[in-house]
Amino acid sequence: MKTIIKKYLVVVMMFGTLINYATENNTNLIKSKKVRVAFETVKKGQTISIKNKNGAIIYSQEIENSGTYSQIFDLSKIEEGNYTTELEKDYEIIIKTFTVLNREVTFKEEKTIFKPVIRIENNLILISKIDFDKEPLKVKLYYKNEVIHSETVVSSTSILKRVYRVSKELKGDYRVVIYSNNRYYAQDFNL
Repeated sequence: MKTIIKKYLVVVMMFGTLINYATENNTNLIKSKKVRVAFETVKKGQTISIKNKNGAIIYSQEIENSGTYSQIFDLSKIEEGNYTTELEKDYEIIIKTFTVLNREVTFKEEKTIFKPVIRIENNLILISKIDFDKEPLKVKLYYKNEVIHSETVVSSTSILKRVYRVSKELKGDYRVVIYSNNRYYAQDFNL
């Protein structure tokens, strides 16, 4: 008899918890001019920025301490509209979008963009990128400020890998530029 009562109590508690979560409003609406932005696992030297809908940076700061980043921002002086906070890490960019409307801040979504990794080994250029959205990747290779190779790569998998070979006879300054997710990444090297 005691076990039956315990089972019923557990079921009632589970339904209570389920109903509580089902009625919870998860729009992250904050009726204030100030809002707290937090990121976990940050490292010293990483950059946090706030950008408007046009991509113009309206705030930027270099992280001073590793660990958890949390800061309250006063949004009383910014116009209504769509904004993003971006944490630029070594190999990824974490983007949180929010809207300011009638002095209310609504956080909408969080997205992670993985940066391409460019490695140079002898006369080989190795490029890899994780992209779950499978967006096209445009690669341009420059030698002495002139484009020597350009292509757009579309991957059918979420991990893109590319290898380029440059001539050992062409000594000098090279530059690899990668365009992806409406951003560009560049790396200079010398052979």
